Amino acid sequence: MRSPREDFEAAERRLARHYQAGSDIDPAGGSAPDPVSADMQTAGSSGASAASAALHADSAKQAVPNPSSGDDMPTVPIPARKAVTTFDAASKRERIEVKPFATRLMRRTVTGAFGVWSRISTTVVRRLGWYPRVEPYVGYGTGDYSRLICRTVYSPEHAQSGVLSRGIRGMLAVAAPHTHVQASIDGVPLNTVQVGVSEVYDRVDSARAHGVEYAVSDSAGYLDLVAARRLEPGIHSVYYSVEHRKPVAANLYTIPASAKVGIISDVDDTIMITQAPVFWKAAYNLLLLDPKKKASVPGMSVLFARIADLFPGAPFFYLSTSPWNVESSIRNFITDHGFPEGPLLLRDLDPRPKTFVPTGPQHKLEFAEQLMADFPDMKFILVGDDGQKDPTTYATIARRYPGRVLAIAIRQLSPKESTGIASVAGVTATQPIPVTDVPVFTGTTGSNLLKTMLPYLKAHLDTLD
Repeated sequence: MRSPREDFEAAERRLARHYQAGSDIDPAGGSAPDPVSADMQTAGSSGASAASAALHADSAKQAVPNPSSGDDMPTVPIPARKAVTTFDAASKRERIEVKPFATRLMRRTVTGAFGVWSRISTTVVRRLGWYPRVEPYVGYGTGDYSRLICRTVYSPEHAQSGVLSRGIRGMLAVAAPHTHVQASIDGVPLNTVQVGVSEVYDRVDSARAHGVEYAVSDSAGYLDLVAARRLEPGIHSVYYSVEHRKPVAANLYTIPASAKVGIISDVDDTIMITQAPVFWKAAYNLLLLDPKKKASVPGMSVLFARIADLFPGAPFFYLSTSPWNVESSIRNFITDHGFPEGPLLLRDLDPRPKTFVPTGPQHKLEFAEQLMADFPDMKFILVGDDGQKDPTTYATIARRYPGRVLAIAIRQLSPKESTGIASVAGVTATQPIPVTDVPVFTGTTGSNLLKTMLPYLKAHLDTLD
């Protein structure tokens, strides 16, 4: 699998040939925008920069208004591509074709039933006069490129994005698949690029082997883009727009290259009490409980604040197996309870035709490996709980990336939180402490973890220089 930088270099060369051949009209019928920003020249290799220079010389700049300021300043579109996911690039072990017959039958039955439900629900909401809107999710970026995630869903005319509501409403949202979405970063538009057969599991559509001014959401309404743009560290604004709707905005956290430490934290029963080991309690807390009444794990916000003070500028990534449908509920919880702001990396619960629904550990490993690749010079503090499989998942990450994990913190659930059917059957509902070379700190509250882990982190500040 190629890196994002190699993908953009390939895209630059392809687009340079495309424009130099005299094709200066985009699919929408207007003048084709220049798909490469001046900032991109510093990210590419010398070979790519030559193509970039030719492209800049032959392409006209397009004036694009900034939705945040109303200025009509000439800007250069940002090249972007769809991120590789296991949906698009399934490994041999994950593909449904290699599963036992009973598993294949069950999964195809579920995905088939889901497809029927999607078609019926889509027909119903269209007859009600609903049309697509964008649910924007918080993104993150490195020095060279940014990860942008959103979802297109059907909703009534006056519905708003990001409104706090019970989880059940989000779970019943009807996806608006294959919707054209225009996106911009701080008012500079994105220009999407199709690059190479290694990008997708299926055959590449040759009709889209050039830059276009919009991106298209997938069969479940999700859009996962990687955009090439050098941005100053800090918080930027990403705007998404679809036809008949006003643009909606989300924050984009650009992580400084100087950041030596990052924090990857679970959500359920790590910072927010959901009692995940007890299925019916977890379902109630996730779907039916008033979001304003969700309880924080005692002392965890204080622990996170102290870690943030110890490592100024350290990014916080919230990695959870909760579905994207409840993103707004978790986002408001993080803000209301004083946790450091940061990107949420949640799970898509819509069945995948090729890999089905990713398990919790698979989902966390996928995103942890992505963060390890995005920030190769960063060490991570992993924070989770023993109610699901965080201990073994984090131990796996530490083994796969020796020297990259600074410490592991495991919040231990109380008997009340972990009591369920498993305990009645004589099976423990919690996971044992992982066996790893990385120091593991445990405690039932944030205060317990603070007393043991913070002295260790302070003692190792010098090793991070």
